[in-house]
Amino acid sequence: MPKVVFITLLLTARFIFVFGQQNWKLSVEKDGIKIYTSALQGSRIKAVKAECRIKATNSQVVALLMDVASAKDWVYHTKSCSLIKKVSASELFYYSEISLPWPLQNRDFVAHLTVSQNRDTKVVTIDGPAVRGHVPEKEGIVRIMDSKGKWVISPSGTDHVSIEYTIHVDPGGTLPPWLINMFASEGPLRIIKNLGLQVQKPAYKKAVLAYILN
Repeated sequence: MPKVVFITLLLTARFIFVFGQQNWKLSVEKDGIKIYTSALQGSRIKAVKAECRIKATNSQVVALLMDVASAKDWVYHTKSCSLIKKVSASELFYYSEISLPWPLQNRDFVAHLTVSQNRDTKVVTIDGPAVRGHVPEKEGIVRIMDSKGKWVISPSGTDHVSIEYTIHVDPGGTLPPWLINMFASEGPLRIIKNLGLQVQKPAYKKAVLAYILN
């Protein structure tokens, strides 16, 4: 079995375990976007799921998500984002710093993105768990060690896709409840709204990816 396929299977199994049997509760519905939250056993932080339908192709969305340097332009509270290593067209590692309001310390993390697609249904899955190593921890910034994120992109009519974004992050340290709640509800809403705008930019609007079927 090829290494990348084996890794993808392991990640898929882990995300099914974490997210697959959750009791999701609708938290916010606005501008065609639904935000759900769910308590996870053994965690003080709730998991969050966002759902929407946007005008785009699979390739547009994948091209944007794999262009990690652009995250600072559209991902909620992202101060910086840079590529560490591109393993292949469908796999990479990146570093990101998240800005928090003073006097709280910023957070950072290293993530491993892998893209897979069901060639029959054309559904695309992008897994992005936080991983250890690659970038030394920085003074004054709290490193996020526990973060699990997943994008599922499904064709939904001509030039439209349905998007499901699921995330669970333990930010580490001590954060006030109001800040955690803000990130849990407002963060995914902003991310999805911004994504819908970003994919219409020239860099992504006519994207064609050899490894993705639209």
